[in-house]
Amino acid sequence: MLNTKCLESEQSDCVMPVRSANPIRARSLIRDNLEKQAGCLNLIHSRMPNIKVFSGTSHPDLAQRIVDRLGIDLGKVVTKKFSNLETCVEIGESVRGEDVYIVQSGSGEINDNLMELLIMINACKIASASRVTAVIPCFPYARQDKKDKLASNEEKEDSKKLAKKNYDWKFRSRAPISAKLVANMLSVAGADHIITMDLHASQIQGFFDIPVDNLYAEPAVLKWIKENIPEWKNSIIVSPDAGGAKRVTSIADRLNVEFALIHKERKKANEVASMVLVGDVKDKIAILVDDMADTCGTIVHAADRLVEAGATKVYAILTHGIFSGPAISRINNACFEAVVVTNTIPQDGHMRDCPKIQCIDVSMMFAEAVRRTHNGESVSYLFSNVPY
Repeated sequence: MLNTKCLESEQSDCVMPVRSANPIRARSLIRDNLEKQAGCLNLIHSRMPNIKVFSGTSHPDLAQRIVDRLGIDLGKVVTKKFSNLETCVEIGESVRGEDVYIVQSGSGEINDNLMELLIMINACKIASASRVTAVIPCFPYARQDKKDKLASNEEKEDSKKLAKKNYDWKFRSRAPISAKLVANMLSVAGADHIITMDLHASQIQGFFDIPVDNLYAEPAVLKWIKENIPEWKNSIIVSPDAGGAKRVTSIADRLNVEFALIHKERKKANEVASMVLVGDVKDKIAILVDDMADTCGTIVHAADRLVEAGATKVYAILTHGIFSGPAISRINNACFEAVVVTNTIPQDGHMRDCPKIQCIDVSMMFAEAVRRTHNGESVSYLFSNVPY
């Protein structure tokens, strides 16, 4: 509701000065008139903050939680598909000069959701939005971040002669770096800023030429451990692979407990060949920590290995619970006390099918990141604290 009294009084004052024989007096009246008009515009602006938050179809619940936290309404947008399955997006309100945030996670129908996000970004950009930020809780294609895939078995026979001359032939596969491609697509669509959480590889931030804020679930994980595991001081933090060693050592240091890691070897994607435990977990509560779990073969084998090594209880804490294929049945049959995930990906269906799955709400971290970004404040506070 605008201050009508202010507007009426200003309208009565904001009149063009009459033509005066004194040019200095005329310029003074014009300057005063413009200053009063600016004052009224500032009042209107302060009551109508220029921020809009839109949700894609991948995770409307998280987007609603974010706007509830911010105390604003979700922007109006209609997404539909034509009969040939092309995606159509219609922004239902003006975004001219607005600071726009689009919430879309890399889950479910990933390709469709990614295309929908790109179209929404472009629609807002060509509608004269001042800035468009993509809030992507789970970044799609993050696992395809480097070109070091081994050659297939069929190619090995053809490459024996090359192997004799050059021993790095096995690193010359034709694997794409799809994470870089996604980064290029987001930039070309018109994104000015990216907010995401726990990238599979932090160097993905370098794939962009625009600012990227990579939030961490670690503060929320620490809070959950202290509140839900009574004997957490007798725990050991375990990484299911060598790549997560940095993540678990950070958590172990903040809890002042020990850490261990499991070295795994894969024969092919989604199949683990062997596991070697490095560390002593006997008579301790083992807490497996990883950034994501897809088919859950890795964490289930890791849990079995920890129980064999003498762990009393096994928990798994994951940022992104993808849970595709046989994941739910594997968790139900495994020896976990609980499998804890965040809601960067919708988990309601998974929690109904598997009572062991518990969910940490991270919407307040994204809401605070949006608020701080909109106000031009630092987001580094969120790297080590959970906003309340």
